[in-house]
Amino acid sequence: MDFVNGFLYNIRGLLMGIKTGKLLFWGLLRFTAVIIITLISATLIFMFHQDILNLIWSRPESRWILWLWYILSWILSLMLIGISAILSYIISQLLFSVMIMDHMSRTTEFMISGMVKEAEKLSSFKLFSHLLKQEIPRTILPVTVSILLMVLGLLVPFGSILMILSSGIAIIFLAWDNTDLIPARRLVPLRTRFRFLWKTILFHIGFGLPFLIPGLNILFLSFAPVGATLFYLERQDGKEN
Repeated sequence: MDFVNGFLYNIRGLLMGIKTGKLLFWGLLRFTAVIIITLISATLIFMFHQDILNLIWSRPESRWILWLWYILSWILSLMLIGISAILSYIISQLLFSVMIMDHMSRTTEFMISGMVKEAEKLSSFKLFSHLLKQEIPRTILPVTVSILLMVLGLLVPFGSILMILSSGIAIIFLAWDNTDLIPARRLVPLRTRFRFLWKTILFHIGFGLPFLIPGLNILFLSFAPVGATLFYLERQDGKEN
């Protein structure tokens, strides 16, 4: 049930975000920015497409196996698109998205409970610095490791196993990046927050599953703070109260 609930909370958040003016504005702003950054990063990455392909397998002269080389080229293209999307997400987080996520979470919390609980009031600069520090163990480091595993999967035998593993790691931590917004804002210790992730691992896999849908994943990521905030308020705050 945790797995299914995770998926359903993501859907609920997307629907609520689309129906609510303020959330829709910030979600679409983040969506548009990530698309633009993705297009730029994809263009830069594809400039090295042929070099990467030659590193893996130089074009064969035999026509009998040339079709395999073309298939590999298409697979590599899809992988590069995925990598560019992940890199774009990280870049957008570092530049501005982390603030948008927190604002969407605050807006959702206020709509549900009529107030926003936080440990202390921080200036805009201190808030940005605090949120950015949370991104290193929560998303940037895990997703970077996932990218390295994904690239390694192209170069070693049984690489498909590494690619599946890297995708699993990525969606878990991308989901946690959203469910952790409230506890991070309330200055809950990182160890406690990570323990919460471990206990709800199936929920986070279910919540992060839509992030694997090509094209739509950016839309789900843009509105994920809404569903994640709903989950934390209804499940965690409900238990504490």
